Amino acid sequence: MLVADPVICMLKQTDPINVDCLFGVLGARCYDIRTGGGVMSKRVKLSRADYNKALSDIYSELVKWQCWIKENGLRVMIIFEGRDAAGKGGTIKRLIEPLNPRGCNVVALPAPSNREKTQWYYQRYVQHFPAAGEIVIFDRSWYNRAGVERVMGFCTDDEYREFLRSCPEFERMLVRSGILVLKYWFSVSDEEQEKRFQKRANDSTKHWKLSPMDLESRNRWVEYSKAKDQMFFYTDIPEAPWYVVEADDKKRARLNCLSHILDAIPYEASTPEPIVLPERVKQGDYQRPAIDTQTFVPERF
Repeated sequence: MLVADPVICMLKQTDPINVDCLFGVLGARCYDIRTGGGVMSKRVKLSRADYNKALSDIYSELVKWQCWIKENGLRVMIIFEGRDAAGKGGTIKRLIEPLNPRGCNVVALPAPSNREKTQWYYQRYVQHFPAAGEIVIFDRSWYNRAGVERVMGFCTDDEYREFLRSCPEFERMLVRSGILVLKYWFSVSDEEQEKRFQKRANDSTKHWKLSPMDLESRNRWVEYSKAKDQMFFYTDIPEAPWYVVEADDKKRARLNCLSHILDAIPYEASTPEPIVLPERVKQGDYQRPAIDTQTFVPERF
């Protein structure tokens, strides 16, 4: 967690473009991102049965969690960031699977249009923010500016500087307005990322997951690492901290992240009234049209 270290406070006034040289000197003093116990050690592979049981238990709690959010009019925003192939999409898929889609929305915006490029940077994201009782999940977010835009040269130095200055205040404003903000960074090693890229390349059903940008990122590991370090340094704030998910083990990453989401927003499981279906009342006479007057899907299975 970022603390009131006088050296750190001084560095936060430093030009983001020139702060790289200071990381090697300060080392771990620069930031201490929440990992819930540090670097994950090697563990026995999680069996499919254990994984499915744990996921099923989490699903039951997520249903109660969403009901609590709706009943109490909470506004929840969850941001998923991380390197390509780190497992963000798989975790989001599991998160929304048991939820009522009417109260949950996943936002994965494409590259900004020419018009959007002329707007206030955060503007295209704001329109997707949650109303009372809603959960909004960002599959990548305004942090594109601190990551891919910075590394690939899609923004100017001035735009990058302004983002690192304004982002903490922007998020503090969201929190002050009552929005609950959770930010997750999925951390994957370069070896594991390469394995996943190769697996996608060898599976034609997953080629859509390999964009030209993904392939280019393979050659820019160090640049992305530096960009990530600066992003943490400037935007890991007490009001909206970063939580790092060790993601080399996909199954554990999903379980750890989902269970943390449940812990991060306390909820009470209400006992719903039992639903008793009344006896069906027979309707009036009805004659179904002849089958040959309708077009049916062929029964191939």
